[in-house]
Amino acid sequence: MGPGNTTTRTRRRAVPWALLGLWVALLAFVAPFAAKLADVQHDRATDYLPASADSTQVAKIQEQLPGGETTELVLVYHRDGGLTAADRTTAAQQVDAIAAANRLTGTPRGVPSGDGTTLMYPVASTEPGIDEELRDAFVNDVRDVARGEDGLSVEVGGPGALATDAAEVYNSLGGPLLYTTVAVVALLLIVIYRSPLLWLVPLAVAGIADYLSMGVAYGLHQAFGTTISGQSSGVMTILVFGAGTDYALLLISRYREELRRVERPYDAMVVALRGCGPAVLASSGTVAVGLLCLLAADLNSSRGMGPLGALGVLCALVAMLTLLPAVLVLLGRRVFWPLVPAFGSRPKERRSLFTAMGSSAGRRPYAVLAGGAVLLGALALGTLNLPGALKQQDSFVDKPDAVAAMETLAAAYPEQGTQPITVITPADQADATLAAARDHQGVAAAERGRTGNGWTEISVTAKGAPQSAAETATIKSLRDDLNGSYIGGPSAEQLDLKDTNARDQLVVVPIVILSVLLILIVLLRSLVAPLLLVAAVIAVWGAALGIGGLLFGPVLGFAGTDPGLGLLSFVFLVALGVDYGIFLMHRMREESLSGAEPAAAALTALRTTGGVIASAGLVLAATFAVLTNMGLVQLVQLGFVIAVGVLLDTFLVRTYLVTSASVALGRKVWWPGRLSREPAQGQPPEPRQKEPVVVG
Repeated sequence: MGPGNTTTRTRRRAVPWALLGLWVALLAFVAPFAAKLADVQHDRATDYLPASADSTQVAKIQEQLPGGETTELVLVYHRDGGLTAADRTTAAQQVDAIAAANRLTGTPRGVPSGDGTTLMYPVASTEPGIDEELRDAFVNDVRDVARGEDGLSVEVGGPGALATDAAEVYNSLGGPLLYTTVAVVALLLIVIYRSPLLWLVPLAVAGIADYLSMGVAYGLHQAFGTTISGQSSGVMTILVFGAGTDYALLLISRYREELRRVERPYDAMVVALRGCGPAVLASSGTVAVGLLCLLAADLNSSRGMGPLGALGVLCALVAMLTLLPAVLVLLGRRVFWPLVPAFGSRPKERRSLFTAMGSSAGRRPYAVLAGGAVLLGALALGTLNLPGALKQQDSFVDKPDAVAAMETLAAAYPEQGTQPITVITPADQADATLAAARDHQGVAAAERGRTGNGWTEISVTAKGAPQSAAETATIKSLRDDLNGSYIGGPSAEQLDLKDTNARDQLVVVPIVILSVLLILIVLLRSLVAPLLLVAAVIAVWGAALGIGGLLFGPVLGFAGTDPGLGLLSFVFLVALGVDYGIFLMHRMREESLSGAEPAAAALTALRTTGGVIASAGLVLAATFAVLTNMGLVQLVQLGFVIAVGVLLDTFLVRTYLVTSASVALGRKVWWPGRLSREPAQGQPPEPRQKEPVVVG
């Protein structure tokens, strides 16, 4: 027994335990920060609005005015047969009680509807300021007082009530989102591995990676002011579990393969990491870079989601390439029980689905390509049926009290504005701005508000209904006419969201495509293969959006499409779709370097990676599908499109179309790299060793 063998055995025992110790220390360090993430998570208007928009400037200046940001409500009293004198008395008494218990900005005055069925009382308070908990407490206190009886319905609506109802949905995401994601991933891993123990390992490591990401996210916020919202933190969790489980599936699959060839688990893991590590590193890097391209967006919610999403992917990567291998090595072969891969054994030869798919793609590559292109193109036509921009009141899956109030107002006051347009103007121009607003043809009323820090707030009521074409025209013309003033409020915010999302899509999409292409060119040492992969994922994006267009309105009953859906779904599907393309093309390149002919390399890559890519795709699609069970339409739409896109990418594009294109192109797929050239006669590359080997 030589000293070399003793050193090798010592290393085999020490390295996994050292990695475990490092992770224990790391978790102990980040634990206090992870616990504070919820404290810095906010869902204020400024956390979602465009950074440069008028409505954002209004929200920021309102925070500086005396009392801080205004919480505006509308109390809606309604009786189908017409309000009685007793109803009006009840309304007045309740409003007086609210005014006595809270510091309001003015004396509320009732505005009766023309048909006599409805009475609305606009109520505003600066007492909550910008504190979300105080705002929610104020709204709930008002709702406790404003109650109907004997056929009189009382609803509390307005921007403040909508914000409270939205915050309630976002606050409910954390627990249910995490538990549902864990349950879905656990179920799929049990089915995939058919082992009572193995599924627990990647799931536990993913949970640890999620905890790490929470601590680092808090650090990013403290160091750089990164925006953390309910949406971005929820997506970060999904990415940790989805991408992390994908990397685990790839590593464990390769590790199982090497355990049949290599005697000791430590050595088998080293070989497995050398084999699939570059693909995992490249794919995670591509996803992270793609998500970081969102930093070029002007929309705060999109820009904040970029670094948090990238953080989730990178934390998953670090955990799956360090902690997961250490745990698997320490547990040894028995972790695979009852299907233990014995040293020197060979897996059962059986004709898999992916072998059959590869055979058909290899026999008729051009027919498969043409059929796939026609199918994706036909599905993409469904984008023409996508409903228009999502209105604020249509953004909830289940109708809350605030939305019910807005619907009652819309029916009772069809030709009148029922929520304010806020004008912030320099204090020395306040009189002129107020006069100009009152003279404006689209304005029903305008009242001076607070003054402070050189600014004056003016509340404007439009003649048009909220978010109607008439009100939108009024907002745009006010912005044109009132020089030096900012125009904000709920309707202006929705308008800015729509316009900025259109701008961001024009800016961010080319940056994503260029960034991903450059990474793929460096990784694959080719121009053709990267173009093929990027074209494929763009086609998947169009088809997934098209399926959404066929279902959102007609089947799911959504009244609109989130303006940010196109951009966010594009970034996620391109980044995550290329992820799977890297797994496939990396194995194809390995086979080609080992001397396989192009067609054989493509079919072998599909046969060996098809199962793990399919499993990974199912897990990732299922994790994003969890969002469809959340209470906001924009989250449902985003989760649906990404889940459908991942499934299309996994079972159609990667398996059939990319493989068929690789077979059809032959060596040209690697142009202009050296693999695109025929090998010199008489000097074929040596095939890889496939026999069992003993290391150490």
